[in-house]
Amino acid sequence: MTNFNTMNTIQKYALIAVGAATLLGLSGCAGMSAQDKNTAIGAGVGAVGGAVLTGGSTIGTVGGAAVGGVIGHEIED
Repeated sequence: MTNFNTMNTIQKYALIAVGAATLLGLSGCAGMSAQDKNTAIGAGVGAVGGAVLTGGSTIGTVGGAAVGGVIGHEIED
C-alpha cells in the first residue's frame, strides 16, 4: 500500500513540474511569431495531456508533447 501512495505522490509532483515548466517556458514568448507560440502551447498542453492519460509515464509525456507541438504548429491564427 505504501508503494501505491508513493507512486501517486511522484506522479502528482511530475505533473506539477510539467505544468510549471510549461508556464515558465511560455513566459518567454514575447518575441515569438504566432506559429512559434502555437507550437509551444501545443507542446505544453500535449505534454500535460500525455502525462495524465498515461499515468505520468515518460513516454506518454514526451509523445504528448511531440503530437501537441505538431498540431500547434499547423494551427493558423
